[in-house]
Amino acid sequence: MVRPTARRQVVGHVRKKHGLSERRACRVLGFWRGTMRYQSQRRVAPELLEDLRQVAMERPRFGYRRLHVMLRRKGWSVNKKLVLRLVRENGWLVRRRQRKKLAAVPRVSVPQPTRPNEAWAMDFVFDGTAGGRSFRTLNVIDRFTRECLVIEVDTSITGQRVVAVLALLVAMRGKPQSIRIDNGPEFISKALDAWAFEHGIALHFIRPAKPAENGHIESFNGRLRDECLNQNWFVDLADAKEKIELWRKDYNEVRPHSSLGYLTPMEYINQLRGVRKGRTQTGEQVRKPTVAGAWRKNRLRCVEGPVSESPR
Repeated sequence: MVRPTARRQVVGHVRKKHGLSERRACRVLGFWRGTMRYQSQRRVAPELLEDLRQVAMERPRFGYRRLHVMLRRKGWSVNKKLVLRLVRENGWLVRRRQRKKLAAVPRVSVPQPTRPNEAWAMDFVFDGTAGGRSFRTLNVIDRFTRECLVIEVDTSITGQRVVAVLALLVAMRGKPQSIRIDNGPEFISKALDAWAFEHGIALHFIRPAKPAENGHIESFNGRLRDECLNQNWFVDLADAKEKIELWRKDYNEVRPHSSLGYLTPMEYINQLRGVRKGRTQTGEQVRKPTVAGAWRKNRLRCVEGPVSESPR
C-alpha cells in the first residue's frame, strides 16, 4: 500500500468500522498522521485542461499517449503521467475492449519491407447506412510507411473493381513488388490474377483463418472501425464516402502512429526523403524512429524550438 490516497481510504474505513480516532487508527496501521491531512498543492493551468478536453472530445478513442502527443503539437511541455492523471480524473480514459484469448501457436514469420512502396496490403471492411443499406470498403495500405493509399467505398466491389482501383494506384505511385491479401473471392478472381501477372506483382495469400499473417491491414481495419465507422452516423452512401475520405486524410496527416515513433505517415515519408520542415537533404541516412527517440525530439521541440539536424 504505497499511495497516500489508498492510505487515507484505509484509515477512513478502519475509523468508520471500529469507531477509532484518527490518532489511534494511524498508530495501529503504522501511518503518519500528516498523510491524512495533507492537501495537494498541484495546480493545472485552465488553458491546458481546456485544450486536453477539446482533443479528448474530438478524438474519443485516443488513449492518453496519443492525447499527450496532440498536446505537445499545441506547444504544451507536459509529462505524459500528468496527462494520464487528468484523463482519469475527468473520465476521459478509453475503456479497453476485451479480446478473445486464443491458444498460443507458432506463427509464420512474415518478411518485412525495407522501403516505401515495396509491399502493400489490402482487405475489406463492412458497414451500413442509417437506412439499413450495407456497404463495404476496400482498404489498401503501404506496409512500410503505414500510409493508407485508398479506401474505396461502395455497395458492391467485384474483382474487376479491385483491379481498376489498383491500376489507378500504380499509375499514380508506381507498382509494388507484392500485395498481401486473404483468400476472399475478389482476391482469388481471375481478373486480379491476370492483372498481377501482367504487371509482375506477387500476390501473397495468407493461410485460411490466419488473419494475424496480415497484421498491418488487420490493425488498420481495427482503427478504421474504432475511430471512424463506430463514431459516425452515415445518412447515405455519399455521406459515408465523404466522412471516410476525411478520416483517411486525417489518418495520414494528423494521427500519430506508435509504430512510427508517434509520427504521422506523411511526416515519416518526408523524413525518409530528407525533407523536415523546409530543410534540404543532408545526406544522412534516416532510420526508422523509435518511440523513445520520438519523445526526446518532441520534448526538445517544445522547450527549445525546432531541432537542428547535425551529421553523426
